[in-house]
Amino acid sequence: MMDTSIRKAMVIGAGSMGSGIAAQFANGGVPVILLDVTADAARAGVERQLKAQGFMDPSAAALVETGSIASDLPRASEADWIVEAIVEDLAIKRDLYAKLESVRRPGTAVSSNTSTIPLAWLADGRSDAFKRDFTITHFFNPPRHMRLMELVAGPATAPDLANTVRECAERVLGKTVVDCRDTPAFIANRLGCYWMSVAALEAQRLGLSVEQADAVAGAPFGIPRTGVFGLLDLVGIDLIPLVWSSLLGALSATDGHHAFDLTRDTLVQRLIREGRIGRKAKGGFYRMVAGTKAREAVDLATGDYRPQQEAKANRDLRALIAQDDAMGRYAWSLLSHTIAYTAEVAAEIADDVAAIDTAMQLGYGWARGPFALADSVGCALIADRLAAEGRPVPALLAQAAADGGFHRRGSAGREARLTTGAWAPVKRPPGVLDLADVKEGTAPLAGNASASLWDIGDGVACLEFHTRMNAVDHGIIEMVETVAKGLPAGFRALVIYNDDPRAFSAGANLKFFVDRFDAGDFAALEAFVVRGQQAFRALKYAPFPVVGAPAGLALGGGCEVLLHCDAVQAHAEAYLGLVELKVGIIPGWRGTTEMLLRAASRDDRPAGPMKAATAAFEVIAGATVSASALHARALGFLRAGDGITMNRDRLLGDAKAKALSLVDGYAPPEPGTAVLPGPSGRASLMNLVQGWQRAGLMTAHDGVAADWLARACTGADADPLVPVTEDDLAALERDALFTLIRAPATQARIRHMMDTGKPLRN
Repeated sequence: MMDTSIRKAMVIGAGSMGSGIAAQFANGGVPVILLDVTADAARAGVERQLKAQGFMDPSAAALVETGSIASDLPRASEADWIVEAIVEDLAIKRDLYAKLESVRRPGTAVSSNTSTIPLAWLADGRSDAFKRDFTITHFFNPPRHMRLMELVAGPATAPDLANTVRECAERVLGKTVVDCRDTPAFIANRLGCYWMSVAALEAQRLGLSVEQADAVAGAPFGIPRTGVFGLLDLVGIDLIPLVWSSLLGALSATDGHHAFDLTRDTLVQRLIREGRIGRKAKGGFYRMVAGTKAREAVDLATGDYRPQQEAKANRDLRALIAQDDAMGRYAWSLLSHTIAYTAEVAAEIADDVAAIDTAMQLGYGWARGPFALADSVGCALIADRLAAEGRPVPALLAQAAADGGFHRRGSAGREARLTTGAWAPVKRPPGVLDLADVKEGTAPLAGNASASLWDIGDGVACLEFHTRMNAVDHGIIEMVETVAKGLPAGFRALVIYNDDPRAFSAGANLKFFVDRFDAGDFAALEAFVVRGQQAFRALKYAPFPVVGAPAGLALGGGCEVLLHCDAVQAHAEAYLGLVELKVGIIPGWRGTTEMLLRAASRDDRPAGPMKAATAAFEVIAGATVSASALHARALGFLRAGDGITMNRDRLLGDAKAKALSLVDGYAPPEPGTAVLPGPSGRASLMNLVQGWQRAGLMTAHDGVAADWLARACTGADADPLVPVTEDDLAALERDALFTLIRAPATQARIRHMMDTGKPLRN
């Protein structure tokens, strides 16, 4: 994962952002020096990240050294990239840069994590050599999970240095880098703060409640369900006079944001004065009633709390803005102001509309950026209504309204407008392969309602699941069977991948189980299990290399798919787990078998029949889900040779490259065996279970399912001197599953999980 040009980093400032950036360097395998005013403050930053899970695995914290600015700033000479993440004060930042001038190596990248201060102001007074090496790298909080990094390079910045920073940010830190102009708050915060200001102030002007405003500003716009008032509570209302004042002070007097000055709002001022600043305090626009689960919301007219009310809005934004009521008028006001302002300032802040849309998607969690949102509603509709109301129509919006919107499919692929108005192809960075690009304008090689096979080039096919949460059903099993028999002519390797942001696969389709329970059709359930086992076995022994490429959840049956691949190229934020025990069963598509085989073959653990059985049993019985791909490797879901991709955009390209690397001389694996302890081992594992039950960690039915799991993990009546074949182990899985699905307690668990999404502890 480590970029060889950035061998060591330094982060100055160990607050929540600085320590999070340091943790992300460590997650990417880069040693980092973290400094603060005192060494204790720097160490506290590391502890904060351990507690907040800013490290993908606790072991990564070993890559972070700590120290004080006063004593350890000269160690800047060791670093290839120095990130400043101190207080948002221009004078203090400039003072630090003056000190860095004398201790850093020439050519070392120096960047500021400022969220609002222009680069020209920061670099003023510095030497030409410093300016050549200086950029702004604006990360978003928390740095581990927020994919956006805004990059600002000044006119004096060396292009090679900016490219080095960009490359490291993309490949090592996992960021999608958006190039920004050197303007106040860059792209995401410039537009995001404006949007929040308009949303909050217009809700009051039009007489909406906070619940109504959040219902409108959320799902219909493709914006997280926090809406605007929930978002202000989340980020902290006390930041308004700090961040918004800094931004407004830096903008020209004619900028449209001044018409919506949230810092002057009397309700905001009152909430701050009374300490009602959001989730980090005793409440904000929303609060929990002490000692209860009841929620209250602020009455925007009085500023007092009242019981929270339910509010719903039409999810069809085009229909919503046509409604002649308060919610419709509010939706139009929010949409029209946001689109018009974005179009007005676009040329000032970025080169193209795709960069602006990406920044809002990744920085603020919007499903679509403002220009894509305008396309979905209709640019002409927006422009015509603005004109009819006597409001100005920005030139960029007028051009889009007259000529095909902001995004289109051209003869050579996707195109988006430059902020000058011209069309330009949407270019992917080298190594980035987008499945959506592949699918546009082409037909799959094969497919059904649940899965499709695509040509991703160079003789590699991609098997995509596309059920709800990519749950494994009969259609997916059918496609696995089909591809395992042989790929179409000319294809040499297979990647299993999808671009769902939530899940590679959340497991088996539980609805099928419930339907069969209702029908009393256990034979169909047993046939489903057997068919899945056979399909996954065929995948494992297919005559071509298979690479799994998970991102997000890979649970239960989804994890079992990966366990049968020749290799895995996982996104760093992949969460793998065999969680079947939560619904009263055990992994039955050979997942238990594969975990046993892996545990038996690992050379970094003590050998012996009991060790392998215990290792597999503890992970499965605990229904342990990895906190990251790094953690998945420690748990045994990934092997030493499996790859980890930090950047989600690069996952498919990396998986394809791994598949191609396996083609020459490929031969399927030899069938596996495991030496297991038999009945005595089962008794030992059940001693563990009884201890967990006494500690309240397992329920009665957990114990029943764990006993069947212990039987499978120890080989039932196995002789510790005789290896057990993998097919015999798979038969033990089937025996356990066929028995457990008939248990009323298991059926109750599966029904409860279907109904609530939560496990039943019975």
